[in-house]
Amino acid sequence: MDSAQGSRSIALITGATVGIGAAFAELLARENHDLVIVARDLARLNERAAEWQSKFGVQVEVMQADLSRDEDIRRLELRLQNISRPIEVLVNNAGFGINKSFIKSDTAEEIALLDVLVTAPMRLMHAVLPSMKSRNSGVIINVSSIAAWIAGGSYSAAKSYITVLTESLHAELMGTNVKVHALCPGFTRTEFHQRGGMKMGAVPSWMWSTADEVVNAAWKAANAGKAISVPGKAYKVISMISRFGPRPFVRKMGMNVRVRQRQK
Repeated sequence: MDSAQGSRSIALITGATVGIGAAFAELLARENHDLVIVARDLARLNERAAEWQSKFGVQVEVMQADLSRDEDIRRLELRLQNISRPIEVLVNNAGFGINKSFIKSDTAEEIALLDVLVTAPMRLMHAVLPSMKSRNSGVIINVSSIAAWIAGGSYSAAKSYITVLTESLHAELMGTNVKVHALCPGFTRTEFHQRGGMKMGAVPSWMWSTADEVVNAAWKAANAGKAISVPGKAYKVISMISRFGPRPFVRKMGMNVRVRQRQK
């Protein structure tokens, strides 16, 4: 390893090949971080690694993993615990949604959702935080959602878990140089909704953000020591209503959003 490589910190991003994860990888590579990129699609991982190495001159380590599998999470835990090549930035971004009513959904799908959105981020944070705290240095960004504050099925419940855990860790680490942050975006132009088979045609254009917009806002807020960011003026208002409005109204709003997204 040359001196330039040795001076670079390392960022690990899950779900790093597309959307918000890819935008985080680009931002961090642009800021001279080496990368560890994690996703299920090995061909896409290798394509992205070659692209970012060429574009930014950073080192990119590829880790193919399915975060619904215990053994794959364990491999990532071991990487995060490697103090000879410590991870300075962890971005828990991988996720998916289930486009069915909980009553009609498959139990295996529901368990996989909890593994990817809840168990994996919890385990990865648990693996990396001791070394971050020992160094008194590090940033963790958990990609949550404004769905965390509505009643929108298992997805909302999972995002609520990660938002609250983030807030707890943020408070616990107050006064240190370890920052833990929850990014809570609204509708963002990624492959997420297409992969989930969700109907999004009725969503007006002003409600959509780009991945770069939400990532830039989150990175700035995380480094400023904030616990949560909600990018976009419209979503700041929506999040306030969702968090502090009457719960019967919020529950109805959440159910309306879910029903409109489901395929007929």
